[in-house]
Amino acid sequence: MAKIEGLVIGIDFGTGSSKGVLARLNGEVEASSQVEHRTSMPRPGHVEHDAEETWWVDFMSIVQDLLRKADGPIVGITTSGIGPCSLFCDASGAPLRPAILYGVDTRAYKEVAELNDTLGHDALMDKCGNILTSQSQGPKLLWTVRNEPWVWEKAKYVFMSQTYVAFKLTGEYVLDHLSASMFDPMYSPKTQDWIPEWCELVAPGLPLPELKYSNEVAGHISAEGARISGLPEGIPVGVGSTDAFCEALSVGVKDPGDVMLMYGSTIVADLIADHFMAHPNLWAITGTYRDTFCLAGGLSASGALTTWLRDLIGGVEYAILIEEAEEVGPGSNGLLALPYFAGERTPISDPMARGVLAGLTLSSTRGEIYRALLEATAFGTRHLLESMAEAGGVGKRFVAVGGGTKGGLWTQVMSDVCKIEQVLPKFAIGASYGDALISAQLVGAADESTSWMQEAAVVKPNRDNEGLYTDMFGRYLELYPATKDVVHFLAGLQLGG
Repeated sequence: MAKIEGLVIGIDFGTGSSKGVLARLNGEVEASSQVEHRTSMPRPGHVEHDAEETWWVDFMSIVQDLLRKADGPIVGITTSGIGPCSLFCDASGAPLRPAILYGVDTRAYKEVAELNDTLGHDALMDKCGNILTSQSQGPKLLWTVRNEPWVWEKAKYVFMSQTYVAFKLTGEYVLDHLSASMFDPMYSPKTQDWIPEWCELVAPGLPLPELKYSNEVAGHISAEGARISGLPEGIPVGVGSTDAFCEALSVGVKDPGDVMLMYGSTIVADLIADHFMAHPNLWAITGTYRDTFCLAGGLSASGALTTWLRDLIGGVEYAILIEEAEEVGPGSNGLLALPYFAGERTPISDPMARGVLAGLTLSSTRGEIYRALLEATAFGTRHLLESMAEAGGVGKRFVAVGGGTKGGLWTQVMSDVCKIEQVLPKFAIGASYGDALISAQLVGAADESTSWMQEAAVVKPNRDNEGLYTDMFGRYLELYPATKDVVHFLAGLQLGG
């Protein structure tokens, strides 16, 4: 690889914060930066970001911070972000409304049901490899057509967070193949192209972005992009991708059989493959790199559950709650939870699902409830991994990343429930580090075989807990269908009858 001097930047836009990293071309981190932001939930089922006040303001803040810390020239930059999401902009690139976020936004549940019925299960699986869920962006575009025609009349662009920033920097209108895979029913991973007739069905008249792979050049920073950002004119801007998959690159999850488990506000599991695989309750998508594919899925709420509990009981420190949960032991003293507090993405694909906590008594403690919520996310992940196996996608190597890997309890519960070993990276910086790796590829200082991951530890399952957790997992699978009708009724009341 070429000997090139300089520094690269990677920036990721998350649900509750944005993070950036400044790195040398060998992966050595020089500086990092983080900005918190607000996620708006204007009504039940609606989850949004203000693109200017969140994505662009965060980007500018992080870039300026990193530029001050740079001791050499910036030679490339790439961004990633939450996804899939949809930001509609007018002909000048100005946002027409807040961005509609990924599967936690369930506003288009009627359109999901209608399009699944109209297009048909078999046709959707054949062309897209997926049926439609709250994760699919196509139904949300159709929801906008029907519910906000004043927005649709002016819409000339649809962006995700990373492509919105790339547009402002370069003027180029692009989208990576992986993210396009989640704009069902508009894109086919089989042909790796848009499906014209279905695009017109859900997004009539909307110009669509040029499709590229995540590690390709979206464009080069224009004179205007340099003026507004302070970055050097002419340096390449990577296409980037959805955050979870750039995070996978950051820890060397790139080869067939590799699985990344991302512990955050939600959990995402990403299995790398060298051929197309599909399952009706998972996400069959094109990979970040050319000639790669992914079979993936995600829970709608995981770390968000423990945040909810902590805030509900008055902001008790996590360290105290973890200590109390560790004292409880496996099985949470007979508590069993369903983690569907924000509906559920995979593998049940039910935006009307709701959380359940079974087995409560007057002696139930917050430590027991905290552990039950952790175990619920592990049961949901095991359900997800077993669905992958049904499609022929068997993980050989599991790498755990995200803030939830700190402290030890959650990762141990996950290994015990799922019966897997998990590699913990020495540096789990996040998707922004994967963005920096892509930036290094743009200038020829790295390639698709490059990994910057260093192993720190391995979490092994405690076989003494296997029998108990197998029994409880069976009850977990029974609890959802047993309560489905009740929670659907309650969800209807929450949504206004």
